[in-house]
Amino acid sequence: MKLEHMTWYEVNTRINAGAAVLLPVGSTEQHGPMGRIGTDTICAEAVALAAARQCEGIVAPALAYTPAPFNTGFPGTVSISAETFRTIADEVIRGLLKQGFVGVFIVNGHGANLAPLRQIESEIAGGQLLIRSWWEPNAVNVLRQQLYGDWEGMHATPSEIAITQSLLGPLPANQAAEPPQKLSAEYIRDHAGDRHGPPDEHRADFPDGRVGSHSALANPQDGERLLAIAAAAIAAEFRAFEQGL
Repeated sequence: MKLEHMTWYEVNTRINAGAAVLLPVGSTEQHGPMGRIGTDTICAEAVALAAARQCEGIVAPALAYTPAPFNTGFPGTVSISAETFRTIADEVIRGLLKQGFVGVFIVNGHGANLAPLRQIESEIAGGQLLIRSWWEPNAVNVLRQQLYGDWEGMHATPSEIAITQSLLGPLPANQAAEPPQKLSAEYIRDHAGDRHGPPDEHRADFPDGRVGSHSALANPQDGERLLAIAAAAIAAEFRAFEQGL
């Protein structure tokens, strides 16, 4: 259930029963020629909501403005500094805890969010904050590998595009019909967590916005499978998190 759809009476009842809360965190940035600007937020919120339906969880409004400076050379990307994001996320997380939720379970959809969120996690005592990217569970990664192999890449991935297609329908492939340049193992290692260069340099290196990801391999049927597996894994982890607090 969405927090914003509940009354305070309903929230109070759940808090008194020892409820934790799911918090989706995404981004507002380009996702290649056939990916929606809100892909990261759409995926994080969809996984959180599907998981919540399985474990009667509460889902707080998603945080959609986050750090994506490397993509600001592409129209539609809105990036805030890591410091500003950390401040906003910290206040939201602590605000939820002050309201009485026993814990906050972040469902993340954007690599550049992780470092600021880990800083917050290190400062919140009692294990009340847990951060999981929707693609982290082993079952999700196994399916991603089976479906796309090395073409999953790093950005505008077919797995995330597939999830958005399952929810909103496909968009034309445009330039994504052609496979991008494959990434080396060294590049993937050195740029994990969205450690990309300045926006002009990044756009010059990846002119259509994809980073080693063959987005056109995505389809809604794969998206349904990925969403279901991710939601089941996150639901199980959320149950364990809530019960352990």
